[in-house]
Amino acid sequence: MKRLAVSVAALLAIVFAFTTAGASAGSKMDAVIEDLLGTSYKYGGTTTKGFDCSGFTAYVFAKFGIDLPHQSAAMAEKGVKVAKEDLREGDLVFFNTSGKGISHVGIYIGDGKFAHASTSKGVVITPLSDKYYANRYVTARRILSDTVYGKIAVDQPEQPAQPKQQEQPEQQEQPAQPAVQEQADSADGADESAAEAVEEQQ
Repeated sequence: MKRLAVSVAALLAIVFAFTTAGASAGSKMDAVIEDLLGTSYKYGGTTTKGFDCSGFTAYVFAKFGIDLPHQSAAMAEKGVKVAKEDLREGDLVFFNTSGKGISHVGIYIGDGKFAHASTSKGVVITPLSDKYYANRYVTARRILSDTVYGKIAVDQPEQPAQPKQQEQPEQQEQPAQPAVQEQADSADGADESAAEAVEEQQ
């Protein structure tokens, strides 16, 4: 009986791990940001040749048809203010790194982290709890409506693998019949892949 209970528990653990691991494929915004990680910092930069903080943020949002000004302080006037504890993916987070007001911006990506273009490291992901940024945090703004948020900033479920079609057994050659043979219906199914290609803006 104990052996049966252990086996059931092990089976449940395997099923749980299978259903939770890889249950989502990340969001569309995550995919854009991931492709930009490691891009070098460039003052005034707005392309993949180099970004500054507002250039990076504006570039990501432009991929989804959202225009933002190329200045962190101006971005802080867009959308609606949101409390730090209410942050969700896609919100903009602002910092005073110059001592003269808002001078740095990043994109909140969840799990207490934000993506941004650092002057020393280029495009990176940093915890909001990082001492340097925690001490310089100013405010956050929500740019995405609930509808747009659901489309681009929420993890998308992975598409289940398509089962392979079983090969049809070879039919034995039939002797010629005087009557007209009835034709069998056939349907060749082609799986359409919806791969979203994002053109690089220069």
